[in-house]
Amino acid sequence: MSIFKRLFGRKSEKTEEQIPNHERGKYMPEVKLPADERFTINFNANGGKFLYCENLQEINESLQNILSENNWSDKTALILDDRLERKFEGFQLKTSKNPSEATFFFSTCEYLISDDGSLLISSNQIAEKKLKELPSNFIIFATTSQFVETIGEGLKGIKEKNKSKIPTNITTIKHFKTVEDKDFMTYGSSSKNLYLLLLEDL
Repeated sequence: MSIFKRLFGRKSEKTEEQIPNHERGKYMPEVKLPADERFTINFNANGGKFLYCENLQEINESLQNILSENNWSDKTALILDDRLERKFEGFQLKTSKNPSEATFFFSTCEYLISDDGSLLISSNQIAEKKLKELPSNFIIFATTSQFVETIGEGLKGIKEKNKSKIPTNITTIKHFKTVEDKDFMTYGSSSKNLYLLLLEDL
């Protein structure tokens, strides 16, 4: 069951799998957390901010809140995915294909990687641009069906979905900290201020 459905749904008695590892007996094997729960923990540890939404209306409300909170409503968005631009055309965002003109990057991603809380992206989202060329602020729209355990599983999924032409420029975004939050572990990486709009579709 999805962590989000457990959090927002009806409460039930704890099953054996729901008992935290520190409460389990000495010889009971540790239970591996579900993919969505591990992603949430790792993504938050990386400094990301996500908003879980049960439907598109909640997605729209959350997007509006992000734009208002950051005063981005009248700022330029970098959107390289035409389908995403059509999906959110009601917001009448001022858009550009030139990163230097944009305040934030609005995009989808390929997969959400549970093992390290990163986002797998490719030329389908960023064309041939490097992460450091993109704005420092990201808004990513994704669905719960995009959770995978590892980067390897994500790469396999990309290959299977794009048999005729495999996308290039495949990379992960993992560090979502502001400049002042950076430490020696993130030195040299392209840290982004990232919001994840996560739609329940399972």
